[in-house]
Amino acid sequence: MSSPPVRRALISVSDKLGLVDFVRGLEVAGVEIYSTGGTRRHLEQSGIDVLDVSDYTGFPEMLDGRLKTLHPRIFGGILCRHDREDDMDSLAKHEIATFELVVVNLYPFAATIARADVTRAEAIEQIDIGGPSLVRAAAKNHYFTTVVTDTQQYSSVLEEIQEHQVTTLETRYQLAAAAFAMTAQYDQAIAAYFAEAEQASQFTQDHNIGMRLKTELRYGENPHQEAALYSVSGSHGASLVQARQLNGKELSYNNLLDLDAALQIAQSFTDPACSVIKHNNPCGAAVGESLYIATEKAMAGDPLSAFGSVLGFNRVVDEQTAELLAEPGLFIEAIVAPEFSAGAIGILTTKPKWRNNVRLMQVGNLDQRETELVYRQITGGMLVQESDTVADDYSTWEVVTEKQPDDSLRDELRFAWQIVRHIKSNAIAVCRDQSVVGAGAGQMSRVDAVNISIEKAGERATGAVLSSDAFFPFPDAIESAAAAGIIAIIQPGGSRGDDAVIEACNAHGIAMIFTGCRHFKH
Repeated sequence: MSSPPVRRALISVSDKLGLVDFVRGLEVAGVEIYSTGGTRRHLEQSGIDVLDVSDYTGFPEMLDGRLKTLHPRIFGGILCRHDREDDMDSLAKHEIATFELVVVNLYPFAATIARADVTRAEAIEQIDIGGPSLVRAAAKNHYFTTVVTDTQQYSSVLEEIQEHQVTTLETRYQLAAAAFAMTAQYDQAIAAYFAEAEQASQFTQDHNIGMRLKTELRYGENPHQEAALYSVSGSHGASLVQARQLNGKELSYNNLLDLDAALQIAQSFTDPACSVIKHNNPCGAAVGESLYIATEKAMAGDPLSAFGSVLGFNRVVDEQTAELLAEPGLFIEAIVAPEFSAGAIGILTTKPKWRNNVRLMQVGNLDQRETELVYRQITGGMLVQESDTVADDYSTWEVVTEKQPDDSLRDELRFAWQIVRHIKSNAIAVCRDQSVVGAGAGQMSRVDAVNISIEKAGERATGAVLSSDAFFPFPDAIESAAAAGIIAIIQPGGSRGDDAVIEACNAHGIAMIFTGCRHFKH
């Protein structure tokens, strides 16, 4: 089967990025351009000759733009099989021209419904009807019709047409696959919108996740595992998926996990903050009057573990902070931050020994994060839950011991409580001076997690506070904390052994707060 020469293109797009250059290239290749509405006006304003679809069909646009391309003269030209005499005879009988190229992207439904003030009427008007119909028709007939649905496809398609007057069947097949994926994702967003509007729960009967390939990774957690990064439809705000890489080698699967953890911790604080991540857990984290101070404290949390770590910041990385990170003896795999000053980039990419390799990831402004759904696969299914972004209500916290923490100690406990939700359970954090000095993560026994965190803290445990992501079932952990010099503890409470735990705290003069909220992170 021979590929038909591309003689005519039907173009109707919402996103007009790069369109003019693409269409001018088609003109040079001798392709006739047909278009509608805003797309036609956009091209004509750029001096491009465009044939109006309404003139061709003999039927005007109507219903405030709802009806434009839904006409047999359009769909016949897209769906015709060029190797079938009966198809081509039908076209000739009804004076229908063939369309070998269809260029369509859809109304921005997902972006529209992401607005907090969007109305139901606005959302409905952004449900594209003609666009998906054109795309599906062209994709179905990919043996003969080329369908372009993404601005990133322009250059490769144009190159084939200019060189050969045709596109290859392989190209058309790949474009068709992308087109069907796009319309499926589009329909998923619409279905989810209607489902959520009809019920109080966000867990709809049928739940679909639209994802798009961002990049293939070198490998997964281990070299023998293939891996890729996908963007999730409808997600917005600062993230590693949309980040700009300023320096360094390719990111690995593990790099991305650690960078995301680092960003989440730093983003959770309003004061200048630095987080130091190793194997998806914080080995250091701190806030300070400046980013430099926060970084200095965070790097001192567990200096041994910090070698080869990933760092996260909630402020622009400045030159002073960069100089600190560039000191001899430090090795940093990657850094994520809202921005990097020009001077900081210069220091980090030229001064330390690892200058060529450090990944610098710029994510932009860290706006308030919205509650998102978190997905976790199990064999044969998927677990779905809200992200643990609930704000702490300090007014509900209860001091349950004889010793009352003063304002300064309460601040330390608030910091420790904010940190412990980011450590894998069983999770314990020992904190001092608004910084992590010891962490116990992922232990099967809570007392083991306590002992590990105390061992990490060493002498710094004296006068420090301790946070636990869940309750203490027995007072043994309190005894370990007391022996290390811990002066205050924060935990959810709710154990049958609460009375014994409180009694142990009173015996050692330790202040304890119950938050009433658990922060498991498995």
